[in-house]
Amino acid sequence: MQVFGDWRALPEDARGASVALGNFDGVHRGHAQVLRAAHAARPEAKLAVLSFEPHPREVFRADDPPFRLTLSAERATVLAELGVSFVYELPFDAAFSQMNAETFVAEVLHDGLGAKHLACGPDFAFGHRRGGDVAFLAERAAGVGIGLSVVPPLSDAEGAISSTRIRRALQDGYPERATAMLGRPWAIRGVVAHGDKRGRTIGFPTANVPLGRHLEPARGVYAVTIALEDGRVCKGVANIGRRPTVNEGPESRLEVNLFDFAGDLYGQEIGVSLVAYLRGEQKFPGLDALKARIAADAAQARELLG
Repeated sequence: MQVFGDWRALPEDARGASVALGNFDGVHRGHAQVLRAAHAARPEAKLAVLSFEPHPREVFRADDPPFRLTLSAERATVLAELGVSFVYELPFDAAFSQMNAETFVAEVLHDGLGAKHLACGPDFAFGHRRGGDVAFLAERAAGVGIGLSVVPPLSDAEGAISSTRIRRALQDGYPERATAMLGRPWAIRGVVAHGDKRGRTIGFPTANVPLGRHLEPARGVYAVTIALEDGRVCKGVANIGRRPTVNEGPESRLEVNLFDFAGDLYGQEIGVSLVAYLRGEQKFPGLDALKARIAADAAQARELLG
């Protein structure tokens, strides 16, 4: 799969795709349905996604806490697994936000991408002040010979599957609900950084991964799986929080203890998938109590992971 950061001067073989439109944060099962519709409409064309980086909300509401389910690299990986050939990841900034809906269709979708077909959800909006909706898109796209599939939301027993619902499930401590909506466990992907190395002094060395721009899920302890750069997948137990027992800091961090693992992970990018929420964040009276509880957490995680 190829990722392009501009719609202008694309190679000819990267034009003429059937293009799914949206932010695709999380790349959940509803997004997969939009991709299937784009492919079904023009199966002879390459499948592509047009999205934005950063997420427009990060530009318009820069003071909001981090909320992203998937950052650029993780999103691209999942999209490739779903059969996408091209991702047009357009840089979103104040200048781009001024582009009106008419120009977006004419210059980006038609002239730039040469799109053969488009697919989106019914609430897709675009252009300056979200001036274009699906009705506008259908009319203008038809005028330049581009088809459009408007795909209804995919629903489960609780309603329409959405990135917002997935964020809420994670923040409420229900990663299994997020898994059901995503079609895979939710993962935090990042580079292992140096911590204070306190875990190894109590027998539980950890890999530390900054949350960065990822959503912060419910603080506490999780059973996890860890995807390493060399392709191995390990099982483990992780803590997300501010470590109130040893040194409460201003920012939460992700600390992962990999079961039956020996090696140096510093500087490597890993993906930590949340499988089950074991307990909330707690402050213990001392390191002995903390060590005993971590051992119990690890045993519980091993049992859950099989």
